[in-house]
Amino acid sequence: MVIVVDQDECIGCESCVELCPDVFEMDADGEKALVIAEDSDADCVNEAIETCPTEAISK
Repeated sequence: MVIVVDQDECIGCESCVELCPDVFEMDADGEKALVIAEDSDADCVNEAIETCPTEAISK
């Protein structure tokens, strides 16, 4: 499955980056999260999805 961050919903809280830095990073402006490993099956991805306050992450 492909991991996606909805840029319209992301508020840049960085929780996904802190939980799963091999999959997520902040954009150049530090305002939105980006997926850097869209096909990752790391356990931390599900935790990032559950932790996202705006439900911006899906797979």
